[in-house]
Amino acid sequence: MPLSEHEQRLFEQIEQSLAEDPKFASAVRASDPRFHARRRLLVAVSVIIAGLALVVYGTVSKTPLLGVAGFVVMLGAAAFAMLSQRKAQSPDLHVVGGTASRRVRSGRRSSFIDRLEERWRQRPEGHR
Repeated sequence: MPLSEHEQRLFEQIEQSLAEDPKFASAVRASDPRFHARRRLLVAVSVIIAGLALVVYGTVSKTPLLGVAGFVVMLGAAAFAMLSQRKAQSPDLHVVGGTASRRVRSGRRSSFIDRLEERWRQRPEGHR
């Protein structure tokens, strides 16, 4: 249902006042899952670099356990980075045109539900 002209003007005024509020902008940024995923990705990259430094130091100092520990740290940080990247690419809710869609799980069940939803949308008008 479209907004009336008065509602549209009110909406634009609210939007303008919220855009000018720095506290609100920082609160929205802090609750954005992409912001947190980006920060986790940066932490993971720095830990990968630290793990690489441990591997090199373990090799130079001829301490194999230190090199292995560095490799394990690098592997864990890489897994953490990949998980953060996945979270950044698929947030829980997507707002499109004022409607929210749920997150679709992967696997056989999601395709079954997707097919049912598609059939429901394509059913004839008289059978509601």
